[in-house]
Amino acid sequence: MSDQTDPLDQLPDDVAAAAFRRLVRHLRHRHDAQNIDLMGLSGFCRNCLADWIREGGYSGDKAEARELIHGMPMDEWKARHQSEATAEQLALMEASVKRNQGI
Repeated sequence: MSDQTDPLDQLPDDVAAAAFRRLVRHLRHRHDAQNIDLMGLSGFCRNCLADWIREGGYSGDKAEARELIHGMPMDEWKARHQSEATAEQLALMEASVKRNQGI
């Protein structure tokens, strides 16, 4: 579907922004949803959202964008919530990310 015919482009910005904020708050609450698992299932994670807001015009640097999305500095979030990735998780993530080509 081309961008010109995508109904998503007709969504008012305030509605899209509200949904985005709800998604980020949901991810802040669900620390059990590891970034590696999100990547393995969907090909994106909290860090991707941070990259996307920067691409969208957010003036902060990478660390500031990640803190905004994670709700705390990245190092703190990792220490509190991130577990070591298994070989299986890494393989799923790599296969999933390959499917992102063309998005």
